[in-house]
Amino acid sequence: MASAAADPVWYVYGVVADGGAPRSSAVVAGLDDVTVSVEREGELAALVSVLDSDRYGPNALESNSADVEWLGPRAVAHDRVLTWASEHGAVVPLPMFSVFSGSAAVHAMLRERRAQLVSALERVRDGREYALRVFRVDAELAPEIGSLSPRIRAIEEEAARAAPGQRYLLERKLERERKAEVNVVGQRIVAEIMDRVAPHTLDVARSQIPRVSASDEATAGTMVLNAAFLVAPAALVAFQRALTELVETHGGHGFRFDFTGPWPPYHFVAGPTDGG
Repeated sequence: MASAAADPVWYVYGVVADGGAPRSSAVVAGLDDVTVSVEREGELAALVSVLDSDRYGPNALESNSADVEWLGPRAVAHDRVLTWASEHGAVVPLPMFSVFSGSAAVHAMLRERRAQLVSALERVRDGREYALRVFRVDAELAPEIGSLSPRIRAIEEEAARAAPGQRYLLERKLERERKAEVNVVGQRIVAEIMDRVAPHTLDVARSQIPRVSASDEATAGTMVLNAAFLVAPAALVAFQRALTELVETHGGHGFRFDFTGPWPPYHFVAGPTDGG
């Protein structure tokens, strides 16, 4: 187990309501297996680890945070603490490496950002976060596009009735139009997904589609939806039922679904990002 050195830094994982914080000082193992403890300030409580400044001070973080091998296990530990907290009540996750100069700086942050933190905790109090990513697989979708697009279906029917010479021209046109139509159909399916699942949620957060390499896109498909949903426990069954029906309708027919959770409410809070 790592131990704090001289002039340590105070690493804050997230903030919880004091009423939901454990009364014991030892909570769960955090970064480098250092114990996570609770710092209380009024109705708020910060989940903190006291860490060696040689490893987690500003200069060390600047040098190491771009190292994937160094970053990976620390991201897992950070998420482990927040997942533990979210299983016991509302939590406002702070970004990784939110470090403060000491206990006084942590308490000052809790006082100064009290209104923001209390509001964020209230926002996520009744739900858990679930993530959904949807991918459009053009090689699977293109052959079925006629069943999803009246315009393409009309051209297919015209080609089937046409004389051989005209049919050749129409089939060439179909090839072009199918490629263009997959984008239109993809957006329509995304709208259908949102219309079906959103009524069973407390809140929705849509994120930008991440940029990927051409090879990754060819393997996994083109991401068309990257969203997070805040779902109350009582509504989870209805949410999952709606999603299951969508997967049964569209999964394997040009769309793939990646559903994960529950997660800490990363997408539904705006916590402090700077230390002190």
